Amino acid sequence: QVTAKTAFLFILPQYNVSVPTADGELVQYHYGLKDLVTILFYIFIAIILHAVVQEYALDKINRRLHLSKVKHSKFNESGQLVAFHLTSVIWCLYVVVTEGYISNPRSLWENYPHVYLPYQVKFFYLCQLAYWLHALPELYFQKVRKEEIPRQLRCIALYLLHIAGAYLLNLTRLGLILLLLQYLAEFFFHMARLVYFTDENNEKLFNVWAVVFVVTRLFTLTLYILVIGFGLPRVESQALDPERGNFFSFLFNNILFRMSVLLLVCLFQASVMWRFIHFQLRRWREYWNEQSSRKRAAATGTKQQTKLLKRDSGYHENGVVKAENGTSPRTKKLKSP
Repeated sequence: QVTAKTAFLFILPQYNVSVPTADGELVQYHYGLKDLVTILFYIFIAIILHAVVQEYALDKINRRLHLSKVKHSKFNESGQLVAFHLTSVIWCLYVVVTEGYISNPRSLWENYPHVYLPYQVKFFYLCQLAYWLHALPELYFQKVRKEEIPRQLRCIALYLLHIAGAYLLNLTRLGLILLLLQYLAEFFFHMARLVYFTDENNEKLFNVWAVVFVVTRLFTLTLYILVIGFGLPRVESQALDPERGNFFSFLFNNILFRMSVLLLVCLFQASVMWRFIHFQLRRWREYWNEQSSRKRAAATGTKQQTKLLKRDSGYHENGVVKAENGTSPRTKKLKSP
């Protein structure tokens, strides 16, 4: 029995409470230090699943493709993230639909702070934190190149900051919707990279990703404006109350603070869009350069083929048949007997 209690500490979310409702009591959860133990357990689970996907799927495909070292590393990265993002998108979509966050957008800010969480919401956040924390030792296990490490560390840090911030500041509902949008765009990007590595002439999925990326950025910006600009300022409890989990809703009554936050959000989204536009312009420039070089190569090949045909068959000049070197064919003199 003691062992079972210890096992539950690692496997199941902790800090469950019974919240009275109109239909009776509902079991919900809040966060605490014991969550670190649960996250540690699922970090090991994520490492095992990472190894299974690598060995039984990605390594077998890599042996058939014979990719270079650079492409091999990027293929492994995209393959792992495609599996993770696809699973997370399906899971996150199921959570937001069953909890009614999409059908009722007001629930994103109503009754803030959202201290008590349903089981599936808390478990989702714990697994997300475990996955991105497991990505740190995977940089060593996967032998990632030194020049790639800063980029991947920056990506991991941003995800951890977003997920942990939404979890600790009781903005889990908004965080779920934003994660769903972000993971959807990332899934199409890494899927497009996988298809490109198998066939470099196939870039159609990059166009799909470009459309999805722009749409998700617009939805993300709209959500920020809706929740920060209009939702949180209307919360009934505007007093600072850390014990109840109300950390900053009182700040959004100040229009200067609210506009400053929205300005920072808009600037960040603008920087993301600028990098996206710069990437697309560079990609289109490389595409058109490649097409023009292919046309020049085809034209040069046609000219050379025409010259070779002329040399093989001979040609007429001033009514005289010329040989391959352009000289007139001479008649062979017969020796006298």
